[in-house]
Amino acid sequence: MTWTFQGSVVDTLPEDCVGFVYLITNAITGRKYIGKKLAKFAKTTYKTVTQKNGIKKKKKIRSKVDSDWQEYYGSSDNLTKDVDLLGKENFTREILHYCTSKAHSSYLEAKEQFDRKVLESTDYYNGHISVRVHGSHIINKI
Repeated sequence: MTWTFQGSVVDTLPEDCVGFVYLITNAITGRKYIGKKLAKFAKTTYKTVTQKNGIKKKKKIRSKVDSDWQEYYGSSDNLTKDVDLLGKENFTREILHYCTSKAHSSYLEAKEQFDRKVLESTDYYNGHISVRVHGSHIINKI
């Protein structure tokens, strides 16, 4: 099953996209899940280099690697069980918001979850809302 955004199939993410907020819907039961996914992850590797004086030292190499967003179906155990049981073809995956920062994606995920009252009914797979965002990362940036 593919991702969609405003009715169009998504094969690649926009260049400035750090992550996105999404909605996964079970087509059989109508149950939903709101989450966020990062487009890339920071990866740190270490390389041993020999300095001019002969001393060996570990050097950090930081890079970004693509996430598994194309194949991703959320972090909810109950959702994952249903996807395995019912098949991916019975779920729709919709991108609600493209985000330009991690803070932006965390904020919009929590906002969607609170606005939709995901904890107040069994219509959603979400079992908790966890967010930690500083206002300075949001003000004048949305």
